[in-house]
Formats: sequence, structure tokens, C-alpha cells
Amino acid sequence: MNPGMIKKLQKMQRDMVRAQQELEASTFYGSAGGQMVKVEFTGNKKMTNIEINPEAIELEEDLEMLQDTIISAVNDCIRKIDEETESVMSEFTGGGMPGLF
Repeated sequence: MNPGMIKKLQKMQRDMVRAQQELEASTFYGSAGGQMVKVEFTGNKKMTNIEINPEAIELEEDLEMLQDTIISAVNDCIRKIDEETESVMSEFTGGGMPGLF
């Protein structure tokens, strides 16, 4: 392999590592139930905060709905992290390796 190609590959690798670190340091937000539940995650899918609107649970019967809403908000945020990761990393893979990251 020629030295120019090796340097390009090494730069691409450094750029990919930097992009991954930036993604992991990013904050993502998800919500569900018309903003009744909001969650906050880091880019490496660690939940850092959850906000539950006090109006979300007035009756004991609301508990199951609230639990479902929390799951939806968490899944919404994780989907956003996955989409952003795929978008950023596709710049390096040319979109040719879906699911790699």
C-alpha cells in the first residue's frame, strides 16, 4: 500500500475516533405523552435525567400509562442517538456499512 493511502487511512481513523467521542459527549432528549415524560441521555446511551410532569399521575390507574410513556420516551431518545450515530459515521463509511456503529 502506498504511503499516501496509509496516511489517509490513519487520518480517517483519527477522525472517526474523534467523531465517536463527540457523539458520546453529546446530550440527546426524548419525550412521549405530549411532553408528560422527558428523558435525557448521553450519546453512549446512559440516562442522565428523567422529568415526569406531575399531571401525569392523578390516579393510581394512571401508573401503567405512565410506565408505558416512560418506555416510549426512552426508546425515542435511543432512536435519536442511533440515527445521529449512523449519520455521523456514514460520513466515514460512505453509508456502505449500516449497523457497524
